[in-house]
Amino acid sequence: MYKWIVVWLFSLILQPVAFAEPLKLPAKILVVGDSLSAAYGIDAEKGWVSIIDNRLKAFDPSNEVVNASISGETTAGGRSRLAGLLKREKPTAVILELGANDGLRGYSLAVAQRNLAAMIEMSLMQNVQVYLLGIRLPPNYGPAFDEAIQSMYSSLSKQYSVPLEPFFLEDVALNPELMQADGLHPNAQAQPLIADRVIQLLLRP
Repeated sequence: MYKWIVVWLFSLILQPVAFAEPLKLPAKILVVGDSLSAAYGIDAEKGWVSIIDNRLKAFDPSNEVVNASISGETTAGGRSRLAGLLKREKPTAVILELGANDGLRGYSLAVAQRNLAAMIEMSLMQNVQVYLLGIRLPPNYGPAFDEAIQSMYSSLSKQYSVPLEPFFLEDVALNPELMQADGLHPNAQAQPLIADRVIQLLLRP
């Protein structure tokens, strides 16, 4: 009975997200990402990470989302920082949103996959739940490279049994009204839609 009350309360706070199972969100989430998570080009408090933080705190003030994202970050940079972040923040869950800059800069996706695998293993060894946010590359990079980066995320998700959102910008990326002038970064209006999609991932069984 208590679990269903929890779900009902979450449904009031996190609408329009729909709930199919009586699940509970992590109490402290660490987000390790790049500019897509660092609120590039907009006020930090309007970014999707801050939106989720505010929603969780509305349910329980002890809940927290820590944003350790850095614009321009690569999987190598995230890997080098993660151990220190885990030690300092002691999260119950980690959201990894990295790989886009590796792809855009033409870095080896095999190396990127090894970096992400190391980050996943580092987190799981400390009993920290991991969630992966995947990204797709602009069409000018060609379908083969885009398929390769999608395969990277999918393989990691299956190998480590961690939840994956294959393209967390899917609701906004193709809508010019929701993107900044560079065509790569979502604007402030897009952030609540991204937050909704990420919350759905966090609630996934």
